[in-house]
Amino acid sequence: MTKFPNLCKEEKSVLIVEDEIVLALGMEYSLEEFGYEVSGIETTAEGAISHVFENKPDIVLMDIKLKGIQTGIDAAKQIWNSSKIPVVFLTSYSDDKTIKNAMLSEPYGYLIKPCRDTELKVAIETALHKHNYFFKNKDSLDNKIESKLLIKCENGFLYDKGKNLLYKNDNVVKLTGNEVKLFDVLTDYLNEPVSFERISSFIWRSEDSEIGKLRTLIYRIKNKLGVNLIENIFEMGYKLRIK
Repeated sequence: MTKFPNLCKEEKSVLIVEDEIVLALGMEYSLEEFGYEVSGIETTAEGAISHVFENKPDIVLMDIKLKGIQTGIDAAKQIWNSSKIPVVFLTSYSDDKTIKNAMLSEPYGYLIKPCRDTELKVAIETALHKHNYFFKNKDSLDNKIESKLLIKCENGFLYDKGKNLLYKNDNVVKLTGNEVKLFDVLTDYLNEPVSFERISSFIWRSEDSEIGKLRTLIYRIKNKLGVNLIENIFEMGYKLRIK
């Protein structure tokens, strides 16, 4: 396994909530290689909530589908409401309903299993950075955060990058998982076109170009919205039309 440098100034602790023990142990090994401390492995929502209360980890990797009555989403909501500890979801499911339900708990990240070590590392570092930056600068960000997270698009559309939701006249436009990913990557580069290859790799996690699938995806979004919010920049890529 490739050794990754620990970019954190101090060791951060991670709680793994996963009922597939082999997978959990694999993630534990990877996290320790990254330089993180694993505070424990829990297999139920109840166990995760109790663990957070007793051990106060810095971040939680939460499987959505857990054994027992409560789901990982239920646990994430309780953990955030009581402790304000960031949660990154792990799931084998990528259907629209699962993603929509997960997003309602406002997670800091969402990974489809099995995920690569690099994806896991980036998700954790990004979540910790966003979380620490927000609470460190909360007072000064109160008047700025809305303008940074809310992307005003043409034709009255508004994209909430924090919640990954698209609005039209205050109504949420239902997006599929891949459509959410497309808006997410396009809003990372608002002032420049994003290459076909970069978008395809982000959405389908494939090193091979998926130009045909990408064009179909954008065509379906255009039909759904009734307007063309995504501009094709000749031989360069796609760009979101913003105001």
